[in-house]
Amino acid sequence: MIDLRPVGYVIGLMVTALGLAMFLPMMVDIAEDRGHWPVFAESGILTVLIGGLVALACRNGVREGLTIQQTFLLTTGVWVTLPFFGALPFVLGATEARIVDAVFEAMSGLTTTGSTVLSGLDELPKGLLLWRGLMQWLGGIGIIVVAMVFLPELRVGGMQIFRSEGFDTFGKILPRATEISSRISVIYLSLTLVCIMCYLLAGMNAFDATVHAMTTVATGGFANYDASFGAFGAATEYVAVCFMLVAALPFVRFVQITAGTAQPLLTDPQVRGFFLTTLCLVALLTAWQFLQQETLSEPVFRKVLFNTVSILTGTGYASEDYMLWGAFPVALLFFTGLIGGCAGSTSCSIKIFRYQLLFASIDAQLRRIRSPNGIFTPRYQGRAISDDVLNSVMSFFVFFVVTLGLVSVALGLTGLDFTTSVSGAAAALANIGPGLGDTIGPAGNFGSLNDTAKWLLASAMLIGRLELLAVYAIFTVTFWRA
Repeated sequence: MIDLRPVGYVIGLMVTALGLAMFLPMMVDIAEDRGHWPVFAESGILTVLIGGLVALACRNGVREGLTIQQTFLLTTGVWVTLPFFGALPFVLGATEARIVDAVFEAMSGLTTTGSTVLSGLDELPKGLLLWRGLMQWLGGIGIIVVAMVFLPELRVGGMQIFRSEGFDTFGKILPRATEISSRISVIYLSLTLVCIMCYLLAGMNAFDATVHAMTTVATGGFANYDASFGAFGAATEYVAVCFMLVAALPFVRFVQITAGTAQPLLTDPQVRGFFLTTLCLVALLTAWQFLQQETLSEPVFRKVLFNTVSILTGTGYASEDYMLWGAFPVALLFFTGLIGGCAGSTSCSIKIFRYQLLFASIDAQLRRIRSPNGIFTPRYQGRAISDDVLNSVMSFFVFFVVTLGLVSVALGLTGLDFTTSVSGAAAALANIGPGLGDTIGPAGNFGSLNDTAKWLLASAMLIGRLELLAVYAIFTVTFWRA
């Protein structure tokens, strides 16, 4: 039988940390003097007490390492548990949200999806707005640790090719997580502080700069206004583009830069592929806009650049309603959201490296067809790609497509139209943020959807954020027999 005490201990600590974080927006509410601070005081105390009691109850089962089964349970359990506690301020606070809406918002925040059910953001207390940004910021650094420690160890979706990159503590998952977290935290915090300063220089006030820096570096996309980035000027859009691109790069490369070498970043095929993809998409959409308007201005280029990068990185900001651009740009942006950034970043979706592995495998197979007697081995970063990695990547693609189809059908059965069902499923599973159409598009939100659809989408956010297989493995018979 699997010993759940180490899992419960870590989850308890994470819940406690989330509760302590609630006191930051409480202080902001006190300063704003709108009488909203007791909401965070009550939520924080309750969360800290429950998390602390769980951690104390499970402390006697703590050991240095975790088994594979415990790691699977921990990885999923944290993201299942935290959104329910993160939802408390929405239920008790000014929004007086129902449980389903509060959990949806918290799940969207912690998984850095960016979909929202809330409207009237301009009038919400600053504490709630900060809490939305803070959840995404915490979720962003959590995702990096999961992508760099847990998923490679679990051999999920081809992530095992990054298992020993930059860190050599294989076999001791908790100590390794601590080591990586400490290094990443400094870099993550530094990027956030620099982003805040840049937003301030671009014209944002201190509060907006802080919240939007959190959600930008986390590639989360929660904004303080219903108009998202449409509420700000041109300079802020360029700042956001720069930091969205940086946050979509592998953070292990930043660790290596601080150690004195930038060569791995410059030679990483993920990074080159990501920037090449960005360049091609922006050029294609800019050319389309030029052909449609027969003129090219800076605002047109800026809107294309901003919204393309936002969708590609899974951030989900919008500076205008790109549904009005035409059928081709909308279709292209839909598939853009299914690309994503680099592995080991705060970005989401399928990730660049999986497409590179897929194309390398296809190229090798085509070569075998042309030369049956030849030996052709797919390679990545100059190394031969093992069958284990390729099988893992292919499984990920299959599960992603199947899950996308099943969630789309399930959403359709709840009464949603085709566009809303398919784009909503893609937005949740790939953690993009906005969908397509008048309802959940960049000019709308998810608030009007039925409750069943919201629960389905919240579940899809979790599954997609944890790379699908890490969640599905728990529901197999062999997992519990191992």
